[in-house]
Amino acid sequence: MKNILITGGAGFIGNHVVRQFVNKYPDYNIVNLDALTYAGNLENLADLESKSNYTLVKVDINDADAVDAVFKSHQITDVIHLAAESHVDRSISDPLIFLRTNILGTANLLNSAKNHWTDLSQHLFYHVSTDEVYGSLGDTGLFEETTSYDPRSPYSASKASSDHLVRAYHHTYGMQIKITNCSNNYGPYQFPEKLIPLIINNIVHKKPLPVYGDGTNVRDWLYVQDHVEAIDLVFHKGTNGETYNIGGNNEKQNIGLVHLLCEAVDAKLGRPEGDAKSRITFVTDRPGHDQRYAIDASKIKAELGWEPKTDVATGLAKTVDWYLQNEEWLSNVTSGDYQKYYDNHYS
Repeated sequence: MKNILITGGAGFIGNHVVRQFVNKYPDYNIVNLDALTYAGNLENLADLESKSNYTLVKVDINDADAVDAVFKSHQITDVIHLAAESHVDRSISDPLIFLRTNILGTANLLNSAKNHWTDLSQHLFYHVSTDEVYGSLGDTGLFEETTSYDPRSPYSASKASSDHLVRAYHHTYGMQIKITNCSNNYGPYQFPEKLIPLIINNIVHKKPLPVYGDGTNVRDWLYVQDHVEAIDLVFHKGTNGETYNIGGNNEKQNIGLVHLLCEAVDAKLGRPEGDAKSRITFVTDRPGHDQRYAIDASKIKAELGWEPKTDVATGLAKTVDWYLQNEEWLSNVTSGDYQKYYDNHYS
Protein backbone atom coordinates (compact mmCIF):
# COMPACT_ATOMS: atom_id res chain seq x y z
CA MET A 1 0.00 0.00 0.00
CA LYS A 2 1.34 3.42 -0.95
CA ASN A 3 0.70 6.33 1.38
CA ILE A 4 1.63 9.29 -0.82
CA LEU A 5 2.21 12.72 0.66
CA ILE A 6 1.37 15.44 -1.87
CA THR A 7 2.49 18.83 -0.61
CA GLY A 8 0.72 21.98 -1.77
CA GLY A 9 -2.25 19.90 -2.84
CA ALA A 10 -4.79 22.68 -2.40
CA GLY A 11 -2.94 24.98 -4.77
CA PHE A 12 -3.29 25.34 -8.52
CA ILE A 13 -1.20 22.45 -9.86
CA GLY A 14 -1.46 20.50 -6.61
CA ASN A 15 -5.24 20.17 -6.61
CA HIS A 16 -5.15 18.72 -10.12
CA VAL A 17 -2.45 16.22 -9.11
CA VAL A 18 -4.33 15.24 -5.94
CA ARG A 19 -7.56 14.74 -7.90
CA GLN A 20 -5.75 12.59 -10.51
CA PHE A 21 -4.14 10.31 -7.93
CA VAL A 22 -7.20 10.00 -5.65
CA ASN A 23 -9.53 9.10 -8.51
CA LYS A 24 -7.17 7.06 -10.68
CA TYR A 25 -5.49 5.05 -7.93
CA PRO A 26 -8.10 4.02 -5.31
CA ASP A 27 -5.58 1.65 -3.72
CA TYR A 28 -3.28 4.60 -2.85
CA ASN A 29 -3.86 6.66 0.28
CA ILE A 30 -3.32 10.31 -0.64
CA VAL A 31 -2.37 12.72 2.13
CA ASN A 32 -2.64 16.35 1.04
CA LEU A 33 -0.33 18.53 3.14
CA ASP A 34 -1.03 22.23 2.65
CA ALA A 35 -0.54 25.37 4.76
CA LEU A 36 -3.67 26.83 3.12
CA THR A 37 -2.11 30.23 2.52
CA TYR A 38 -3.65 32.75 0.11
CA ALA A 39 -3.23 30.49 -2.97
CA GLY A 40 -4.39 27.28 -1.27
CA ASN A 41 -8.15 26.99 -1.46
CA LEU A 42 -10.25 24.19 0.05
CA GLU A 43 -12.97 24.92 -2.52
CA ASN A 44 -10.57 23.45 -5.08
CA LEU A 45 -10.97 20.00 -3.52
CA ALA A 46 -14.50 20.00 -2.10
CA ASP A 47 -15.45 17.09 -4.37
CA LEU A 48 -12.81 14.84 -2.75
CA GLU A 49 -13.80 15.28 0.90
CA SER A 50 -15.92 12.12 0.93
CA LYS A 51 -13.26 9.91 -0.67
CA SER A 52 -11.97 7.20 1.68
CA ASN A 53 -8.43 7.35 0.25
CA TYR A 54 -8.03 11.12 0.73
CA THR A 55 -6.88 13.05 3.80
CA LEU A 56 -6.13 16.76 4.17
CA VAL A 57 -3.69 17.92 6.84
CA LYS A 58 -3.14 21.64 7.42
CA VAL A 59 0.59 21.91 8.02
CA ASP A 60 3.27 24.39 6.99
CA ILE A 61 6.38 22.67 5.62
CA ASN A 62 8.44 25.23 7.55
CA ASP A 63 7.32 23.48 10.76
CA ALA A 64 9.77 20.57 10.93
CA ASP A 65 8.12 18.89 13.93
CA ALA A 66 4.68 19.01 12.33
CA VAL A 67 6.03 17.59 9.07
CA ASP A 68 7.75 14.82 11.01
CA ALA A 69 4.51 14.01 12.82
CA VAL A 70 2.67 13.64 9.49
CA PHE A 71 5.28 11.17 8.21
CA LYS A 72 4.88 9.15 11.40
CA SER A 73 1.11 9.20 11.81
CA HIS A 74 0.32 8.50 8.15
CA GLN A 75 3.25 6.15 7.52
CA ILE A 76 4.21 8.06 4.39
CA THR A 77 5.84 5.90 1.72
CA ASP A 78 6.37 8.45 -1.07
CA VAL A 79 6.34 12.23 -1.60
CA ILE A 80 5.26 14.41 -4.51
CA HIS A 81 6.54 17.83 -3.50
CA LEU A 82 4.62 20.73 -5.03
CA ALA A 83 4.38 23.14 -2.08
CA ALA A 84 6.19 26.37 -2.89
CA GLU A 85 5.96 30.11 -2.93
CA SER A 86 5.78 30.49 -6.69
CA HIS A 87 5.08 34.01 -7.89
CA VAL A 88 8.10 36.00 -9.08
CA ASP A 89 6.55 39.40 -8.28
CA ARG A 90 5.96 38.41 -4.67
CA SER A 91 9.53 37.09 -4.39
CA ILE A 92 10.83 40.50 -5.42
CA SER A 93 8.71 42.19 -2.74
CA ASP A 94 9.45 39.65 0.02
CA PRO A 95 12.33 37.28 -0.84
CA LEU A 96 12.78 35.80 2.65
CA ILE A 97 9.48 33.93 2.69
CA PHE A 98 10.56 32.27 -0.57
CA LEU A 99 13.88 31.22 0.93
CA ARG A 100 12.18 29.81 4.04
CA THR A 101 9.47 27.85 2.26
CA ASN A 102 11.24 26.74 -0.90
CA ILE A 103 14.63 25.91 0.63
CA LEU A 104 14.16 25.19 4.34
CA GLY A 105 10.70 23.71 3.81
CA THR A 106 12.10 21.31 1.22
CA ALA A 107 14.93 20.42 3.62
CA ASN A 108 12.38 19.61 6.34
CA LEU A 109 10.57 17.22 4.01
CA LEU A 110 13.81 15.57 2.90
CA ASN A 111 14.94 15.12 6.50
CA SER A 112 11.64 13.58 7.57
CA ALA A 113 11.76 11.21 4.61
CA LYS A 114 15.36 10.23 5.37
CA ASN A 115 14.61 9.65 9.04
CA HIS A 116 11.38 7.67 8.57
CA TRP A 117 12.24 5.53 5.56
CA THR A 118 14.32 2.60 6.81
CA ASP A 119 15.13 1.33 3.31
CA LEU A 120 15.46 4.37 1.06
CA SER A 121 15.44 2.20 -2.06
CA GLN A 122 11.77 1.39 -1.46
CA HIS A 123 10.52 4.98 -1.44
CA LEU A 124 10.43 7.99 -3.75
CA PHE A 125 10.84 11.72 -3.25
CA TYR A 126 9.53 13.45 -6.39
CA HIS A 127 10.34 17.15 -6.56
CA VAL A 128 8.38 19.42 -8.94
CA SER A 129 10.36 22.46 -10.07
CA THR A 130 10.40 25.16 -12.74
CA ASP A 131 12.17 26.09 -15.97
CA GLU A 132 13.04 29.45 -14.39
CA VAL A 133 16.06 27.87 -12.66
CA TYR A 134 17.80 27.89 -16.06
CA GLY A 135 17.69 31.68 -16.43
CA SER A 136 16.80 33.48 -19.65
CA LEU A 137 17.13 32.55 -23.32
CA GLY A 138 17.80 34.75 -26.32
CA ASP A 139 15.81 34.54 -29.52
CA THR A 140 16.85 30.93 -30.14
CA GLY A 141 17.64 27.83 -28.14
CA LEU A 142 15.82 25.62 -25.65
CA PHE A 143 16.34 24.62 -22.03
CA GLU A 144 17.63 21.04 -21.77
CA GLU A 145 18.07 18.95 -18.65
CA THR A 146 21.81 19.61 -18.90
CA THR A 147 21.47 23.40 -19.20
CA SER A 148 23.48 25.17 -16.50
CA TYR A 149 21.47 26.84 -13.77
CA ASP A 150 21.34 30.64 -13.93
CA PRO A 151 18.41 31.83 -11.77
CA ARG A 152 17.62 35.55 -12.01
CA SER A 153 14.96 36.17 -9.32
CA PRO A 154 14.64 35.29 -5.62
CA TYR A 155 11.93 32.82 -6.63
CA SER A 156 14.01 30.98 -9.23
CA ALA A 157 17.09 31.07 -6.97
CA SER A 158 15.10 29.45 -4.16
CA LYS A 159 13.79 26.75 -6.51
CA ALA A 160 17.29 26.13 -7.88
CA SER A 161 18.51 25.70 -4.31
CA SER A 162 15.76 23.19 -3.56
CA ASP A 163 16.61 21.23 -6.72
CA HIS A 164 20.23 21.00 -5.56
CA LEU A 165 19.15 19.86 -2.08
CA VAL A 166 17.04 17.04 -3.50
CA ARG A 167 19.95 15.87 -5.67
CA ALA A 168 22.29 16.10 -2.66
CA TYR A 169 20.07 13.75 -0.64
CA HIS A 170 20.12 11.34 -3.58
CA HIS A 171 23.91 11.35 -3.89
CA THR A 172 24.71 11.54 -0.17
CA TYR A 173 22.10 9.24 1.35
CA GLY A 174 20.96 7.14 -1.60
CA MET A 175 17.41 8.53 -1.53
CA GLN A 176 15.33 7.65 -4.59
CA ILE A 177 14.46 10.95 -6.25
CA LYS A 178 13.00 12.34 -9.45
CA ILE A 179 12.87 15.99 -10.49
CA THR A 180 10.81 17.69 -13.17
CA ASN A 181 11.19 21.25 -14.42
CA CYS A 182 8.09 22.57 -16.14
CA SER A 183 7.19 25.60 -18.22
CA ASN A 184 4.38 28.09 -17.42
CA ASN A 185 1.21 26.25 -16.40
CA TYR A 186 -2.32 27.53 -16.98
CA GLY A 187 -5.85 26.23 -16.61
CA PRO A 188 -8.70 26.02 -14.07
CA TYR A 189 -8.19 27.01 -10.41
CA GLN A 190 -5.11 29.18 -11.01
CA PHE A 191 -4.83 32.07 -8.58
CA PRO A 192 -5.29 35.39 -10.42
CA GLU A 193 -1.87 36.81 -9.60
CA LYS A 194 -0.76 34.86 -12.67
CA LEU A 195 -1.10 36.40 -16.11
CA ILE A 196 -3.91 34.39 -17.71
CA PRO A 197 -6.51 34.45 -14.89
CA LEU A 198 -5.56 38.04 -14.05
CA ILE A 199 -6.28 39.15 -17.61
CA ILE A 200 -9.52 37.14 -17.82
CA ASN A 201 -10.75 38.63 -14.55
CA ASN A 202 -9.89 42.16 -15.62
CA ILE A 203 -11.58 41.76 -19.01
CA VAL A 204 -14.75 40.53 -17.31
CA HIS A 205 -14.79 43.57 -15.01
CA LYS A 206 -13.69 46.04 -17.72
CA LYS A 207 -10.54 46.97 -15.82
CA PRO A 208 -7.17 47.92 -17.36
CA LEU A 209 -5.13 44.94 -18.61
CA PRO A 210 -1.60 45.40 -17.19
CA VAL A 211 1.26 44.12 -19.35
CA TYR A 212 4.87 44.42 -18.18
CA GLY A 213 7.30 46.40 -20.35
CA ASP A 214 6.54 46.13 -24.06
CA GLY A 215 4.95 42.68 -23.77
CA THR A 216 7.57 40.93 -25.92
CA ASN A 217 8.73 38.52 -23.20
CA VAL A 218 8.19 34.94 -24.37
CA ARG A 219 6.90 32.01 -22.34
CA ASP A 220 6.17 28.38 -23.17
CA TRP A 221 2.61 27.57 -22.05
CA LEU A 222 1.69 24.15 -20.64
CA TYR A 223 -1.93 23.20 -19.97
CA VAL A 224 -2.20 21.95 -16.40
CA GLN A 225 -3.79 18.57 -17.18
CA ASP A 226 -0.97 17.79 -19.62
CA HIS A 227 1.44 18.54 -16.77
CA VAL A 228 -0.50 16.26 -14.42
CA GLU A 229 -0.30 13.39 -16.91
CA ALA A 230 3.46 13.92 -17.13
CA ILE A 231 3.81 13.91 -13.32
CA ASP A 232 1.80 10.69 -13.13
CA LEU A 233 4.03 9.10 -15.75
CA VAL A 234 7.32 10.23 -14.21
CA PHE A 235 6.20 9.13 -10.74
CA HIS A 236 5.43 5.60 -11.93
CA LYS A 237 7.91 5.05 -14.77
CA GLY A 238 10.64 7.69 -14.59
CA THR A 239 14.22 6.66 -13.79
CA ASN A 240 15.58 7.11 -10.28
CA GLY A 241 17.88 10.12 -9.96
CA GLU A 242 16.83 11.63 -13.29
CA THR A 243 15.52 15.05 -14.24
CA TYR A 244 12.84 15.53 -16.91
CA ASN A 245 11.86 18.81 -18.55
CA ILE A 246 8.12 19.18 -19.18
CA GLY A 247 7.15 21.77 -21.78
CA GLY A 248 4.05 22.71 -23.72
CA ASN A 249 5.61 23.40 -27.15
CA ASN A 250 3.55 26.60 -27.10
CA GLU A 251 5.77 29.68 -27.17
CA LYS A 252 3.93 33.00 -27.07
CA GLN A 253 4.88 36.60 -26.45
CA ASN A 254 2.97 37.93 -23.47
CA ILE A 255 1.27 40.59 -25.56
CA GLY A 256 0.19 38.00 -28.14
CA LEU A 257 -1.30 35.86 -25.40
CA VAL A 258 -3.18 38.85 -23.99
CA HIS A 259 -4.59 39.59 -27.46
CA LEU A 260 -5.85 35.99 -27.73
CA LEU A 261 -7.53 36.29 -24.33
CA CYS A 262 -9.14 39.60 -25.29
CA GLU A 263 -10.62 38.10 -28.42
CA ALA A 264 -11.81 34.93 -26.67
CA VAL A 265 -13.45 36.62 -23.67
CA ASP A 266 -15.06 39.39 -25.74
CA ALA A 267 -16.53 36.75 -28.04
CA LYS A 268 -17.86 34.69 -25.10
CA LEU A 269 -19.42 37.78 -23.50
CA GLY A 270 -20.86 39.11 -26.77
CA ARG A 271 -18.88 42.33 -26.60
CA PRO A 272 -17.73 44.34 -29.62
CA GLU A 273 -14.49 43.26 -31.25
CA GLY A 274 -11.56 45.20 -29.78
CA ASP A 275 -13.40 46.17 -26.59
CA ALA A 276 -10.93 44.46 -24.26
CA LYS A 277 -7.83 45.31 -26.32
CA SER A 278 -8.57 48.99 -25.86
CA ARG A 279 -7.83 48.59 -22.15
CA ILE A 280 -4.34 47.07 -22.52
CA THR A 281 -2.02 49.14 -20.35
CA PHE A 282 1.76 48.78 -20.44
CA VAL A 283 3.21 49.11 -16.94
CA THR A 284 6.76 49.44 -15.60
CA ASP A 285 8.63 46.24 -16.29
CA ARG A 286 9.40 43.75 -13.54
CA PRO A 287 13.00 44.06 -12.24
CA GLY A 288 15.24 41.46 -13.90
CA HIS A 289 12.41 40.25 -16.14
CA ASP A 290 13.69 37.19 -18.07
CA GLN A 291 13.16 37.63 -21.80
CA ARG A 292 12.38 34.12 -22.96
CA TYR A 293 11.78 30.60 -21.61
CA ALA A 294 11.40 27.56 -23.84
CA ILE A 295 11.77 23.88 -22.98
CA ASP A 296 13.18 20.96 -24.91
CA ALA A 297 10.93 18.09 -23.80
CA SER A 298 12.49 15.49 -26.07
CA LYS A 299 13.90 13.41 -23.19
CA ILE A 300 10.54 12.70 -21.55
CA LYS A 301 9.06 11.93 -24.96
CA ALA A 302 11.87 9.54 -25.90
CA GLU A 303 12.02 7.74 -22.55
CA LEU A 304 8.40 7.79 -21.37
CA GLY A 305 6.36 8.60 -24.48
CA TRP A 306 4.88 11.82 -23.08
CA GLU A 307 4.12 14.89 -25.12
CA PRO A 308 1.59 17.70 -24.58
CA LYS A 309 -1.84 17.14 -26.08
CA THR A 310 -3.31 20.63 -25.66
CA ASP A 311 -2.40 23.51 -27.96
CA VAL A 312 -2.77 27.08 -26.77
CA ALA A 313 -6.01 27.77 -28.65
CA THR A 314 -7.73 24.73 -27.16
CA GLY A 315 -6.28 25.24 -23.68
CA LEU A 316 -7.20 28.91 -23.56
CA ALA A 317 -10.76 28.16 -24.68
CA LYS A 318 -11.14 25.61 -21.87
CA THR A 319 -9.60 28.01 -19.37
CA VAL A 320 -11.76 30.97 -20.36
CA ASP A 321 -14.89 28.81 -20.17
CA TRP A 322 -13.96 27.60 -16.69
CA TYR A 323 -13.39 31.09 -15.28
CA LEU A 324 -16.56 32.47 -16.84
CA GLN A 325 -18.53 29.55 -15.38
CA ASN A 326 -16.93 29.93 -11.94
CA GLU A 327 -17.28 33.66 -11.27
CA GLU A 328 -18.11 33.03 -7.62
CA TRP A 329 -14.79 31.20 -7.10
CA LEU A 330 -12.95 34.05 -8.82
CA SER A 331 -14.80 36.67 -6.77
CA ASN A 332 -13.96 34.87 -3.52
CA VAL A 333 -10.22 34.75 -4.20
CA THR A 334 -9.94 38.33 -5.50
CA SER A 335 -11.35 40.01 -2.41
CA GLY A 336 -9.51 41.34 0.62
CA ASP A 337 -5.72 41.05 0.58
CA TYR A 338 -5.62 40.27 -3.13
CA GLN A 339 -6.80 43.78 -3.92
CA LYS A 340 -3.97 45.26 -1.83
CA TYR A 341 -1.47 43.08 -3.69
CA TYR A 342 -2.95 44.07 -7.06
CA ASP A 343 -2.87 47.78 -6.29
CA ASN A 344 0.74 47.52 -5.13
CA HIS A 345 1.97 45.82 -8.30
CA TYR A 346 -0.13 47.34 -11.08
CA SER A 347 -1.29 50.79 -9.99
